[in-house]
Amino acid sequence: MRKRTEPVTLEHERCAASGSSSSGSATAALDADCRLKQNLRLAGKGPEPRCAADSGMKRTLGRRKGLWFRLRKILLCVLGLYIAIPFLVKLCPGIQAKLIFLNFVRVPYFIDLKKPQDQGLNHTCNYYLQPEEDVTIGVWHTIPAVWWKNAQGKDQMWYEDALASNHPIILYLHGNAGTRGGDHRVELYKVLSSLGYHVVTFDYRGWGDSVGTPSERGMTYDALHVFDWIKARSGDNPVYIWGHSLGTGVATNLVRRLCERETPPDALILESPFTNIREEAKSHPFSVIYRYFPGFDWFFLDPITSSGIKFANDENVKHISCPLLILHAEDDPVVPFQLGRKLYNIAAPSRSFRDFKVQFIPFHSDLGYRHKYIYKSPELPRILREFLGKSEAERQH
Repeated sequence: MRKRTEPVTLEHERCAASGSSSSGSATAALDADCRLKQNLRLAGKGPEPRCAADSGMKRTLGRRKGLWFRLRKILLCVLGLYIAIPFLVKLCPGIQAKLIFLNFVRVPYFIDLKKPQDQGLNHTCNYYLQPEEDVTIGVWHTIPAVWWKNAQGKDQMWYEDALASNHPIILYLHGNAGTRGGDHRVELYKVLSSLGYHVVTFDYRGWGDSVGTPSERGMTYDALHVFDWIKARSGDNPVYIWGHSLGTGVATNLVRRLCERETPPDALILESPFTNIREEAKSHPFSVIYRYFPGFDWFFLDPITSSGIKFANDENVKHISCPLLILHAEDDPVVPFQLGRKLYNIAAPSRSFRDFKVQFIPFHSDLGYRHKYIYKSPELPRILREFLGKSEAERQH
């Protein structure tokens, strides 16, 4: 009995050992498989678990929603600002006046207007005149280039006396923004000086280092004061008035007043002129985003008029009796060429010009003179010589 039982017991023990061994092997194999799958997932070679994929998709959707929310918020802010600006301009007309004058934009920066020689004008003197109480304007007087050696070290009195010499004088009225030391303005002074002209220019009240508050009336009065100051010193020398851009509005205001008091200048030159400030504001590139805004005139143009700003060149030329020359580049992006042409078409048949020459000189767009580079034209000396020569003959006649 004992012998038969022993083999059975040993057999059961072997089976148990065998079972335990196979169970351990299976567990080890299962663990190894799990580790392999995990390593493959970490290496990006296996599919993510479903829960991880869902979580990633939710994060992506969340980021997209956040981006759209921020974009929508920005668009609403821009739209709100776009709608608010017209109302702000309407309620505060002074904003529109500042945008027209741009006298607070002083370019080039960091120049000393008391030292025109720093801008290459070594035959120029800086003055200060006082048109009205509490108003002081800075003036530059550039003599003809042929005298530049004689001008070295000379004082203001010498320059004033030089105005009586046998050389014509151009009173230059600059446009908005910047100062009398603007780059393109300085280059024009040099060209005109090389042609034998005195050039007198100044900053209106509120521009550059001139003291006062800008206004159309004030700018015109400043120009009148400088003109009278020149005439008091120039003797019989011809005096021409040259206006550029916004300065053409000051120029026609001035010349109309001079003609009404029967002391007209010897000629008027308008570079890049407009018809009136309302048409120019409507045509200006800054107005593009609002040009088709409902009530554009009421929101943007009426505040200009209510601020007392007209610069009505189209009306002024009907009362001017002196030779008129208009220069305009076809590719002018600031004052459209058609406004200069329109002004000429108004002036040419006017009865006030029946005894005087009216001439329009266009500059082809291929030349690239745009709004302020007509001074580069090699034809400009000939144009001025022919036109002002005829004007001088008309004056003597």
